Amino acid sequence: MSEIILIVEDEASIRRVAQTYLEQEGYRVIWTDNGLKALSLARQHQPVLIILDLNLPGMDGMEVTARLRQESEVYILMLTARTEEADRVAGLRIGADDYLTKPFSPRELVARVQAILRRRRPGGHAESLPDNTLRFEHVQIDPDRHEATAGGQPLDLTTTEFSVLLELARMSGRVLTRELLIDRVWGEDFYGTDRVVDVYVGQVRRKLEQTTGQKLIQTVRGVGYKFVDKAT
Repeated sequence: MSEIILIVEDEASIRRVAQTYLEQEGYRVIWTDNGLKALSLARQHQPVLIILDLNLPGMDGMEVTARLRQESEVYILMLTARTEEADRVAGLRIGADDYLTKPFSPRELVARVQAILRRRRPGGHAESLPDNTLRFEHVQIDPDRHEATAGGQPLDLTTTEFSVLLELARMSGRVLTRELLIDRVWGEDFYGTDRVVDVYVGQVRRKLEQTTGQKLIQTVRGVGYKFVDKAT
């Protein structure tokens, strides 16, 4: 059965082009031009990814993203005609996985979708090998189950946030540059500026501090970031 992608876009021309190109790649596409309807369709059809315009009438894309994140880890690719960086950063902070600014190439849209889906989390299995778990004084990370705990409590991380934490922890005590994090988390499929890295690292750092009370990710000014929890 084809994987389902939900397009939430009120500009019919953009919607039609996106649907055509995605269907040519074998995806099943459903769509709506309404934020509230998008929530209903997401619950009903369980899409693997949602392409979401931020500038929707009524319930805008920010609110749709926030509501989706309360109940789902579905991938979200934001579409926006806004040029302000603050809008894109705000969308990433509330849980979107990537963004694409209008106007855009339909081929780039397809490439972004495919890149995001290549990062999908592995299905956790009971036989996950314990040797793969990274154990630190405050944090434990199980790559096979795609689970992380801090201070003994589960960490609520998006897929990309988990990947950022995992790569920092794997190089514990060493500085990772933004460029290296981009290469390890996004690979050659990355589009955008290294500001996106700062946003994700900031989100992970905030969640760790809220749970443990510790500053486990340090900024090395002009270089990058370092994970500093003690291994056990």
